[in-house]
Amino acid sequence: QVQLVESGGGLVQAGGSLRLSCAASGRFFSNSFMSWFRQAPGKDYEFVAAIHWILGETEFGNSVKDRFTISRDFAKTTVYLQMSSLKVEDTAVYYCATKSGSTNNDIKDFSRYDFWGQGTQVTVSS
Repeated sequence: QVQLVESGGGLVQAGGSLRLSCAASGRFFSNSFMSWFRQAPGKDYEFVAAIHWILGETEFGNSVKDRFTISRDFAKTTVYLQMSSLKVEDTAVYYCATKSGSTNNDIKDFSRYDFWGQGTQVTVSS
């Protein structure tokens, strides 16, 4: 199995930027989607962004598609989430998750993911 470790969370002012990292180790498979979900207090998991490790195709949640970008570093087996124009509504625990395969019809469904990181807190202040 693969282990995922998120980092880069913290406190940022509204309108600012933050970069999250998700480092993968262990039994890592390139034919997988690497995705970001987030969970705000009292809310369900929300899909943020996804990238297929080897194919490079990306998807974004509607609330972030014009503000966030996702990328990966092959050498470091790390996925990045670059967040810009942050809003107070972006405050949440951000989780990295991975799902094997190349079909993308269910990549927004958190229940279909195989492995999860521990999460990193992002707090956006006004």
